[in-house]
Amino acid sequence: MNQTPAYDYDVLIIGAGSAGLAALRAVRRHTQRFALIDAGPGGTTCARVGCMPSKLLLEAAHAFHRRHQFEAFGLRGSEQLSADIPAVLQRVRAERDRFVAGVLQTTADLGPRAITGRARILDPHTVEVDGQRRLTARSLIIATGSKPHVPDEWQALGDRVLTTDTLFEQTDLPARIAVLGLGPLGTEMAQALAHLGLDVTAFHSDDHLAGLADPKVNAALIQSMASSMQLQLGQMPELRAFDGHAITVGAGAFSTQVDAVLAATGRRPAIEGLGLENLGLALNERGLPEVDPHTLQLGGLSVFWAGDVNPDRALLHEATDEGEIAANNALSEEPRAFARRTPLAITFTEPSVAAIGMPYDPHWSDEVAIGGVDFADQGRARAGLRNQGVLRLYARADGGELLGAQLCAPAGEHLAHLLAWAIARRSSVAELLEMPFYHPVIEEGLRTALRDLQAHVHAPRATPGPHYCEQSSLDCLD
Repeated sequence: MNQTPAYDYDVLIIGAGSAGLAALRAVRRHTQRFALIDAGPGGTTCARVGCMPSKLLLEAAHAFHRRHQFEAFGLRGSEQLSADIPAVLQRVRAERDRFVAGVLQTTADLGPRAITGRARILDPHTVEVDGQRRLTARSLIIATGSKPHVPDEWQALGDRVLTTDTLFEQTDLPARIAVLGLGPLGTEMAQALAHLGLDVTAFHSDDHLAGLADPKVNAALIQSMASSMQLQLGQMPELRAFDGHAITVGAGAFSTQVDAVLAATGRRPAIEGLGLENLGLALNERGLPEVDPHTLQLGGLSVFWAGDVNPDRALLHEATDEGEIAANNALSEEPRAFARRTPLAITFTEPSVAAIGMPYDPHWSDEVAIGGVDFADQGRARAGLRNQGVLRLYARADGGELLGAQLCAPAGEHLAHLLAWAIARRSSVAELLEMPFYHPVIEEGLRTALRDLQAHVHAPRATPGPHYCEQSSLDCLD
């Protein structure tokens, strides 16, 4: 008669980041036979080096940059303002440390079930810690997160090449800096540094910034970014020379000298030395196994994958969802497929950037209708001198179900949430136009975009919407 093997634990969670802590919370609802293994530093990527310190820096930068609009508002004396960079960074670290302390408190009561050390997987049920202690479990959850990627040639700069893991630890910043990579985080940090008064040159090998695909939205972001920094797009940046005084960085025929480089060329899954090869699964060219996106299971094993270690959904809300999914399936006899939330990604520039739902595809047929709005003449945006940017909406042409959106717009983070909720509820354009819109608010720009989109929908609704959804003849009312 076969007997179930006696394991030390029901579940071993490898990694104490956002996904690992979400998995921990879910596991503790059902069993106390678990352990959390983490090599440190603790505090999650988001709290320690990601979401929170970057937003602290951005808030200071955006506040300081507003001085350029004071004269237009009739406010005098803006030329007397200055940015005390050491003080800005000190506040970033102080607030960051408060967020980190709160995160660390979540594991303070685990006692021996919180294991500090580097985990290596020996087989689908066995993990070795620091090459010495072996632990067994019925299920494993891999939530080891990610780390910054610095191309080999740039590592020769030593401590003059910064990453988002080291940027916030600086007590001061040099006057001239090159930013390599304009993905979401690189775009945020390039604008933050430029708005604080640094001389920034930003390089990106692609022509599209912050993961945007819609050309009109991307053009609006490029225009905004170019107003405060030098942009070099479409060519790979090169380290051409460096000495004790300056670093020469170039792309194509362009060349410039800077004092430091911020490498924002993306993060990579933190899997070095993890022993994935011992799971007996095929690994791709990046050393990663295939993951079921709905169960988060690896192959047919009782091994599950969650968080930033999955590069396709490296966002905090996705990481916490994945921690919950992985934990529930790790404790189940049969893994269950979970529906995933509407895709939502926000870049906190000014104007802010977002991609929601179905991404833009230049090869769309006439089955998808497109509408939009330019915020140049939007009433509330003009009142606040924030009238820059565009919003583009995508809907099913037959019936008008909202499918997706991309934007570079004032209050974009809030518009993005409204759109994500509407897409999740499978709302049609006609239904959204029946929702209340106050005046004067930025959301009236969304209404203008919905009206434009409605004009391209073939069969919006069996019964036409009320006349008060129609375009006003007065610009000030929209």
